[in-house]
Amino acid sequence: MMKKKSISASKASLVFFLCQMISALDVPLDSKLLEELLQPPTITQQSPKDYIVDPRENIVIQCEAKGKPPPSFSWTRNGTHFDIDKDAQVTMKPNSGTLVINIMNGGKAEAYEGVYQCTARNERGAAISNNIVIRPSRSPLWTKERLEPNHVREGDSLVLHCRPPVGLPPPIIFWMDNAFQRLPQSERVSQGLNGDLYFSNVQPEDTREDYICYARFNHTQTIQQKQPISVKVFSMDSLNDTIAANLSDTDIYGAKPVTERQPVLLTPTGSTSTKVELRGNVLLLECIAAGLPTPVIRWIKEGGELPANRTFFENFKKTLKIIDVSEADSGNYKCIARNILGSAHHVISVTVKAAPYWITAPRNLVLSPGEDGTLICRANGNPKPDISWLANGVPIAIAPEDPSRKVDGDTIIFSHVQERSSAVYQCNASNEYGYLLANAFVNVLAEPPRILTTANKLYQVIADSPALLDCAYFGSPKPEIEWFKGVKGSILRGNEYIFHDNGTLEIPVAQKDSTGTYTCVARNELGKIQNEVHLEVKDPTMIIKQPEYKVIQRYGQVSFECIIKHDSTLLPTVIWLKDNDALPDDERFLVGKDNLTIMNVTDKDDGTYTCIVNTTLDSVSASAVLTVVARPNPPFDLELTGQLERSVELSWIPGDENNSPITNFVIEYEDGLHEPGVWHYQTEVPGTQTTVQLKLSPYVNYSFRVIAVNEIGRSQPSEPSEQYLTKSANPDENPSNVQGIGSEPDNLVITWESLKGFQSNGPGLQYKVSWRQKDVDDEWTSVIVANVSKYIVSGTPTFVPYEIKVQALNDLGYAPEPSEVIGHSGEDLPMVAPGNVQVHVINSTLAKVHWDPVPLKTVRGHLQGYKVYYWKVQSLSRRSRRHVEKKILTFKGNKTFGMLPGLEPYSSYKLNVRVVNGKGEGPASPDKVFKTPEGVPSSPSFLKITNPTLDSLTLEWGSPTHPNGVLISYILKFQPINNTHELGPLVEIRIPANESSLILKNLNYSTRYKFYFNAQTSVGSGSQITEEAVTIMDEGKMAMASRQVDIATQGWFIGLMCAVALLILILLIVCFIRRNKGGKYPVKEKEDAHADPEIQPMKEDDGTFGEYSDAEDHKPLKKGSRTPSDRTVKKEDSDDSLVDYGEGVNGQFNEDGSFIGQYSGKKEKEPAEGNESSEAPSPVNAMNSFV
Repeated sequence: MMKKKSISASKASLVFFLCQMISALDVPLDSKLLEELLQPPTITQQSPKDYIVDPRENIVIQCEAKGKPPPSFSWTRNGTHFDIDKDAQVTMKPNSGTLVINIMNGGKAEAYEGVYQCTARNERGAAISNNIVIRPSRSPLWTKERLEPNHVREGDSLVLHCRPPVGLPPPIIFWMDNAFQRLPQSERVSQGLNGDLYFSNVQPEDTREDYICYARFNHTQTIQQKQPISVKVFSMDSLNDTIAANLSDTDIYGAKPVTERQPVLLTPTGSTSTKVELRGNVLLLECIAAGLPTPVIRWIKEGGELPANRTFFENFKKTLKIIDVSEADSGNYKCIARNILGSAHHVISVTVKAAPYWITAPRNLVLSPGEDGTLICRANGNPKPDISWLANGVPIAIAPEDPSRKVDGDTIIFSHVQERSSAVYQCNASNEYGYLLANAFVNVLAEPPRILTTANKLYQVIADSPALLDCAYFGSPKPEIEWFKGVKGSILRGNEYIFHDNGTLEIPVAQKDSTGTYTCVARNELGKIQNEVHLEVKDPTMIIKQPEYKVIQRYGQVSFECIIKHDSTLLPTVIWLKDNDALPDDERFLVGKDNLTIMNVTDKDDGTYTCIVNTTLDSVSASAVLTVVARPNPPFDLELTGQLERSVELSWIPGDENNSPITNFVIEYEDGLHEPGVWHYQTEVPGTQTTVQLKLSPYVNYSFRVIAVNEIGRSQPSEPSEQYLTKSANPDENPSNVQGIGSEPDNLVITWESLKGFQSNGPGLQYKVSWRQKDVDDEWTSVIVANVSKYIVSGTPTFVPYEIKVQALNDLGYAPEPSEVIGHSGEDLPMVAPGNVQVHVINSTLAKVHWDPVPLKTVRGHLQGYKVYYWKVQSLSRRSRRHVEKKILTFKGNKTFGMLPGLEPYSSYKLNVRVVNGKGEGPASPDKVFKTPEGVPSSPSFLKITNPTLDSLTLEWGSPTHPNGVLISYILKFQPINNTHELGPLVEIRIPANESSLILKNLNYSTRYKFYFNAQTSVGSGSQITEEAVTIMDEGKMAMASRQVDIATQGWFIGLMCAVALLILILLIVCFIRRNKGGKYPVKEKEDAHADPEIQPMKEDDGTFGEYSDAEDHKPLKKGSRTPSDRTVKKEDSDDSLVDYGEGVNGQFNEDGSFIGQYSGKKEKEPAEGNESSEAPSPVNAMNSFV
């Protein structure tokens, strides 16, 4: 089913409207159509009903109208025809009904006062204007009168009357003095609505002779002045003096003093009054009261509330003003004047009347022949207005009859109209307060359909938005409208379309497939017409990356992105706004294709930035806020209040926080007396606090400054506050960190930390130093010293405890009694060495030493601990000496044992022990000799494999660098590696310790072997070294290959071998590159799955070892020799180093003598330096690796 709805006025402009009749026609505002259609006259412009004119200027009475054909104009004056041709001073403008009355050339405005009405007429009817009342403005002079001076007693009330001349329109009243200055007004003195000047009570300062009332006549731009009024106020004192001068001493005289009086209303008078106001006007009610003290005015509405939003108080609440009054504002309004002595009130009964106002004004009616219609004229007012009708300016009762017309009160009903029914009807609604006059025509037309929309008009819309295809039409009778899509499309129906009464087709949600050609067809009984329009649906414009909220520090750089996506046929334009206004004209703002960059950001750049993307069809926008933050501005206006001896209150005003809230304030002080120019931290308070109570010290010349802190940083310091010098006082505290430590065996050095300047509390800071020997019944010895921090007491016994105290004093007295500290006189070197030194060897690398403590009296100082000196004398395996390096371990406190780590096995050592105090070391104990047992040896110094043959290899080796005992044998283990990179059975050979080479025989030819070699003492086997080697290829096999020459000379075989050789060369290059980069050789993947052969379990079924596994530190040779040219494997020296035990030069012990820390042992099978060769693999070895 087809949908219909009325289109809004913005979509279809209409000139005439039909009210209540569905069959009435709307005439579109089309200039060409309007030029062709017949139309009755319509008044378009006229002068106001009450027209006050300036008598010095020409009178222009406007009357403009339109119609087809153009109307002619005529006028009436005071109800009779006004023949303008007979009055030379009156002309009518061409093609217009506007009259111009020439006053400036001799005419008099008073002669043309009257009521004028204009009539515009053509063949379709006549329209009339309102009754226009012409009155010239008047600004008469004040009548001359003799004004007597006003003599008033102080405190009395006074009214100065203005009584301006009656003018047209009424003048505006104001009071001024001779200097043309407005007289000041107040609650006591004010001007009433009638222009009079009211004094609630006069004061001496009201005496003057130039109270002048002015009347300004705006229409004639003139001001009239009343003669000045004189006011003289007599005070009670002056009045009493005058009476006393004129009476004898025996007369009883004396004016009463100024007395207070309760309020009395000056205006309005009486207790009640009435007021009538018209609806829509401004209601002004006034109450002015006399009294002393000056009364205060209050307004109420009896039985209701004063209307909100429309009530205002003026003239110091003496005037109640209610705007846009309505009938609901009728009622009793009470004003109450009150002072301390009482009150007075007045009730004003307000009645709101109403001149006529429209409820439904008649509207023009366009009909087709034979149609029906109505004209409705409804108005309201108070009292209710009378409704009367006119036809073409003539009362409808005496107008020519029309059978299609019937009058029913405020309605005219038309039935089966014909073209001769066209006319202009006037509705007049009137009551005693005014009238309303409205013209409405009935225009009967017979017209075939017309389509006013441009042919082939192109409409472009965005997808998913409504598409409105216009088909503006006109015809009488009203045509029917149908829409088609495409050349041979069917009529459009369905819920996806909306058909508007003005012919517009609406597609509520246009899609891409809505694109195409649409045809509008209009038909009535007089004809048919059609028009085509075209629709294109475009992709919407989108902002796919919107600008984001940014917080940036001042002077930084910020960028907002605005990346868009749009229809390829639309050309977008991007505009950036700041706070909904254009960007500042500043080179710091750089607008790019997809972004906006602001360089060197300042505080002014703070705001909202909007990216607006416009095309011809749509517009999208996105906004982001930029917040510019910075360190806060410094506080200002520092003020000190509440100054006391030990405290003061500091207050300040925070500076701008620069968009980052202030978190705290730091208060600093300067002591201008002791440390001028140096600022110290005093305290800090939260950022919400702007006052602080500060504790002060005596005898300090304080200045304060405040620093604001936010997340960005600290502000600059504020300007310093005023200085505040506190009074002197005794010191509050004594020096700290008092110590007594002798520098020589016969003295005591007493030291302390001096008080700072502000801690002295007064001038003349000194110190009283006191001491006495502890545990001896001696008196205190005291001395007063200047402001220093050290005092030396000489001639003391060696290392004796003393009681010490240091007390501060100044010119005003002493500080509180100080606390005592214990110090000692100077130390001397210990006298004796520790005795009974014993050594217990725990293992080949660790021993424990014991000693007896020395008597404390012989220490002669603070016992700091014991030092153990030990050193290696010789190795028992080589009997060779070397440079003696003494090692020292320190054990703190009164310890009597300690551990000696890092010893070398099978060696001879010496040690001694010494006691240590603050002065130094005591004598050494006698040297103690001890020996360490054997240990496992280090790995052999090298392993070299030479002279490879078909079935043998020669091995040579070097003895271990550190035998760590007596060698008893060497252990050699080896196993083959077959073609599939698997390990063969492991063979073990024990070799006497005095041997240094071995020839292995009965080996397989062209086979790779891996060797494991280590030395052995009675304690066990040492670490091993590994190596790999390959036996050479069988020459017989090579000879057999040479006898295949006949085949090798064949071309196909040569080509095949070249291809195989090329493939092998490529593989060799790849493998060589991988191995030089540290990659694993081809069997590494399998080797990683197996452990060292020494810990491989035997297989239970055959007793063989598991597969060969290369430990990380013992990789096999890579397809060629990895050894140097002499096939020697070297091992670095592996002397056991001393692990730091203890706290001396070399280590630290726990209290029980155990070693603190961890042993970090070396890897058992670490390859020696130079174990790998950088020599390129030889072709023979390379071939062997593939056998």
